[in-house]
Amino acid sequence: MTHDELLAFDRDHIWHPYTSITHPLSVHAVESAAGVRIRLSDGRELIDGMASWWSVIHGYNHPVLTRTLQEQAARLSHVMFGGFTHEPAVELARTLVDITPEGLDLVFFADSGSVSVEVAMKMAIQYFHGAGKPEKKRFLTIRSGYHGDTFHCMSVCDPVNGMHQLFTGVLPSYYFADKPRCRFTDEWDDDDISSFARLMKEHHQELCAVILEPIVQGAGGMRFYHPEYLRRVRALCDQYGVLLIADEIATGFGRSGELFACNHADIVPDLLCLGKALTGGYLTLAAVLARREIGEVISTGEPGLFMHGPTFMANPLACAVARASVQLLLDSDWQGQVSGLAQGLEQGLAPCRELASVKEVRVLGGIGVVEMKEPVVMERIQDAFVAKGVWVRPFGCLVYVMPPYCMNAEDLYILTAAICDVLSEELGR
Repeated sequence: MTHDELLAFDRDHIWHPYTSITHPLSVHAVESAAGVRIRLSDGRELIDGMASWWSVIHGYNHPVLTRTLQEQAARLSHVMFGGFTHEPAVELARTLVDITPEGLDLVFFADSGSVSVEVAMKMAIQYFHGAGKPEKKRFLTIRSGYHGDTFHCMSVCDPVNGMHQLFTGVLPSYYFADKPRCRFTDEWDDDDISSFARLMKEHHQELCAVILEPIVQGAGGMRFYHPEYLRRVRALCDQYGVLLIADEIATGFGRSGELFACNHADIVPDLLCLGKALTGGYLTLAAVLARREIGEVISTGEPGLFMHGPTFMANPLACAVARASVQLLLDSDWQGQVSGLAQGLEQGLAPCRELASVKEVRVLGGIGVVEMKEPVVMERIQDAFVAKGVWVRPFGCLVYVMPPYCMNAEDLYILTAAICDVLSEELGR
């Protein structure tokens, strides 16, 4: 197909994420990608500020990951995980157990980040059922959170800002504490945990788990909160006998400046969800890591096994490239790369603070956020970024970037300068 034919068929027949069929946003046909650049089929190149929704941490078409994928495909592309195992799954599981917070000894592979959250929630419910406390089957979370678009995930996303208001009354109803107010660099205020502590005290007898995104709240607001909040949550979960699920799908593998965001608070969750950057953006794969006691209780209670088994669980291609991606990260100076991103984002986005339309600029690790006072108009602002030669995908009031770790200072400057220019030109000073 020609470039125009491709786009015409796409417009008439393909439903893109978060997009209307009758009034679709513009899409751009991609021909190839390498490093931090996406090449469009019309010949233009874009510097990618999104790492393809935060997953392509090493850049596109990395030779090690591409070679790993090719070699694994020649040996074994897929086999069911019921009754079989294979080296890529075992080696990846070994690596994840070694690098995640101590005590997370069991690994359950899933298809995607959202599915890993579903798995963790099912584990929490089944754990207390196996422990003889079936009444403990509800969840507590914090506002401004986001955990995915599948059905049970939606029930623990922010009920107002979480994009799922339409399903109110259909989804299970759970408990939401006030969002943390103390920002990452603020002085800690004990009152910040009061809403959460009150709900825990009042409802712990029916709670199986707390679920939250540690330190960084992603699509629910791109907010960075104080590590002490996370420490207090862990302590309250211990006090009241409630499991803690840490959703590190967006923050895992160095994005926040620590290998895992839980490390900022030096806490260990009972269940840890990983995804996105796990495969370096090559294939969809996720994992739930659990304390051994959780697996033992589930396995000794009725029905004596965990009731979940995806068809493509532990796909060998995905596991092989994930193992290679994690090893690439560990062998690199990822801390230096992320620190460099933080410095460049802080310097490059600073001029946005002078714009009247901007509420706040904030940076943590490899995450840069410009929060606007009013929602941006996607139809206009997306094309304006493309015209500047960068790929930035805002939503609501948030214009944010999570670049690949390998982005150099020159490209990062071009990216941040384009953000400042577009916001100034499109929304005024």
